[in-house]
Amino acid sequence: MDKPTLIVLIGPTGVGKTELSLAIAEKYHSAIISSDSRQLYSDLKIGTAAPTPEQLDRVRHYFVGTLRLTDYYSAAQFEAEALGKLEELFKQNPVEVMTGGSMMYVDAVCKGIDDIPTVDKETRDLLLRRYETEGLEQLCAELKLLDPEYYKIVDRKNHKRVIHALEICYMTGKTYTSFRTRSKKERPFHILKIGLFRDREELYNRINRRVDMMMEQGLLEEARAVYPYRQLNSLNTVGYKELFNYFDGTWTLPFAIEKIKQNSRIYSRKQMTWFKRDPDITWFHPDEPDMVFAFLDQKLQRPD
Repeated sequence: MDKPTLIVLIGPTGVGKTELSLAIAEKYHSAIISSDSRQLYSDLKIGTAAPTPEQLDRVRHYFVGTLRLTDYYSAAQFEAEALGKLEELFKQNPVEVMTGGSMMYVDAVCKGIDDIPTVDKETRDLLLRRYETEGLEQLCAELKLLDPEYYKIVDRKNHKRVIHALEICYMTGKTYTSFRTRSKKERPFHILKIGLFRDREELYNRINRRVDMMMEQGLLEEARAVYPYRQLNSLNTVGYKELFNYFDGTWTLPFAIEKIKQNSRIYSRKQMTWFKRDPDITWFHPDEPDMVFAFLDQKLQRPD
């Protein structure tokens, strides 16, 4: 092959990516790059379904359990670090595997994201304080003045996006829009995208069972341990924020568990909506690994 190949295994939460990614990595003597934005945090093992010690022993993983809850991290940082790691891995092996369901992280590696400056802590803290004291409506009004073009298209109920756009405006003196080029970057490797799907009822049943299993494995205790940090962005995560409401006394435990299941199902739909826009993904059912391997063998012999 003239260029190495990155196999990208994607799909919604609970679909069954982990076991197939291990089998693919073992077949092609590959490591696994995790593109899950929450498995990065070492304190969130159960609620993010992070690879188990046994799975980590089977295949070398990267970007799993490497951050503390208080560490700032972004898709842009992941793009740079994952590409650096792949360059290193490709020197030893012509095929590597990346898997995960964080859509922005997958796109960061496969397509590249805009070169938006990293926001410094002072600016981040300033905008967060203003959001807490003045509210979202006031920040939206300011964004309308500073970047009217982005104001027209942003989800004005999503405080994180509004705040981030203002952070860039404050830091650079330019509009957030001016950094959003949306141009796809060329990569020095082939990309083979494998998507996993299940019927909705089948997927929802798996998600519900997985939440029950997480509770049995100790998710309640894990959430209680990180509860003092609940205001951090790393904990704005399904499975934790619902249990925080239980700890607050707002919800009962059975209700919180049902909300974890519901919000996980909603998230799976958002993931599928995002992935279905990508014509480069070839879709398979997770129970058909032989078809996946036949496809990969063919493509790796004759890459496009």
